[in-house]
Amino acid sequence: MDFSRLQTSSKIGDDWVYPEAEARRSGWLTVDSDPEHRVYWEDYGNPAGEPVMVLHGGPGGACSPAMARYFDPARYRIILFDQRGCGKSEPNVATAGPAAALARNTTADLIGDIEKLRDHLGIAGRMHVFGGSWGSTLSMAYAIAHPDHCANLILRGIFLGAAEDLLYLYQGNAATWHEDPFGLTAPGAYIHYPDEWRALLEVLSVEERRDVMRSYKAIFDMVPATAEEKERQLAAAVTWSLWEGTISNLIPEAGDTGKFGEAGFALCFAQIEAHYFAHDLFLEPGHFFRHIDTLVAIPVHIVHGRFDEVCPLTQASRLVAALRGAGAEPATYVVTNAGHSAMERENALALTAIMDGLPPLAA
Repeated sequence: MDFSRLQTSSKIGDDWVYPEAEARRSGWLTVDSDPEHRVYWEDYGNPAGEPVMVLHGGPGGACSPAMARYFDPARYRIILFDQRGCGKSEPNVATAGPAAALARNTTADLIGDIEKLRDHLGIAGRMHVFGGSWGSTLSMAYAIAHPDHCANLILRGIFLGAAEDLLYLYQGNAATWHEDPFGLTAPGAYIHYPDEWRALLEVLSVEERRDVMRSYKAIFDMVPATAEEKERQLAAAVTWSLWEGTISNLIPEAGDTGKFGEAGFALCFAQIEAHYFAHDLFLEPGHFFRHIDTLVAIPVHIVHGRFDEVCPLTQASRLVAALRGAGAEPATYVVTNAGHSAMERENALALTAIMDGLPPLAA
C-alpha cells in the first residue's frame, strides 16, 4: 500500500510569511532578589517600530527565534523573553532545581517582570501583547493589571485554567483506566490520543491515577535520594512534557518530539506547569470574568484551533461570550482548522494576518 500522499505534518513548514532572523540585542535583566531572578530577553525587528511583547506558553515553555516570525520586522519591534525558571533565565529549574527556581515564581511576579522589562527596554507607551496558551492567560492577567499599557491583545489557544479545563487535559478516565483503558467514562484529550495517554498513566500506580496532577507534582517535589528516584523523576518530567507537546499538533509529530523530549526543557516545562496548576495559576477563580469590563476596553484578537485538545475551543467560546455579554465583540475571532500549537500552519498564518492588519499605533 502507498501512503506517500498522506499528510504527515500540520506544522507551517516553509509557509512562513517572514523569515527567521537573529536578535538585534539580547541580555539578562535582574528582576528580583532573595532569591535573585534574572530573565533572558531578545529584541528583534525595527528598533523604532511598534513594540510587541511576546508571552510564551507553558508556563515554562520558553521562547525560540521562530516566535518572532509572526511579525513584519520592518513595522514591529518584537520582544521575546523567557519567564522565570525556564529557558535561559536564571535560576533555571533544570540546573538550579525547583527550590530556587520556583521561589517567588507566581503570576503576579511575571506581571511585574513585564513591567520591569518594559522600563529596561525604554518602552514608554502602549504595546501590543501577544500570547498563546498560558501566554494568553498571562496576557489577559497583565492587561487587567496594566490596561493603559496595552494597545491590542492577540491571543491564541485561550487557556482559562479552570478546574474543568485541567481535568480534561490530565484526568479523563485515569481513575478507571486500569479496568477499561478504552472506556469513555469522562471527557478528555485521551479520547483522541490513546497511546500517548497510556504513556502518561503508566508512570503512575493505580492509586496515583486517582489524581494525576497531584501525583505528578509529588514526583516533581521529591528530593531524589537514589539513582532510581532521580531516574523516575526525569522520566516523569519527559513523559509529562511529551504528552502536551505531542497532542498540541493536529497531526502528532511522532518521529520528531523536538524540545519536548529533551531532558532540560522537560524538567522546566513539567515542574513549572505543575507548580502553577497546583496553585490555580495564582489567580482567583473567575478572575478574567470579574474583570471583563477592563478587557472589553482593549481590542481583543483571538485565534483558536477547532481541534485543539490542550485547550479545547470551549475556552475561547466562554471568553467570547463574556466579551459579548459585556457589550463588545472581539476585534477578531478566527477558528482555524488546526490543533493547539502556534506552529500549526493555520494558526501561524492567522496570527500573522492579524498582525499585518492592525491599524498603526498613534505616535
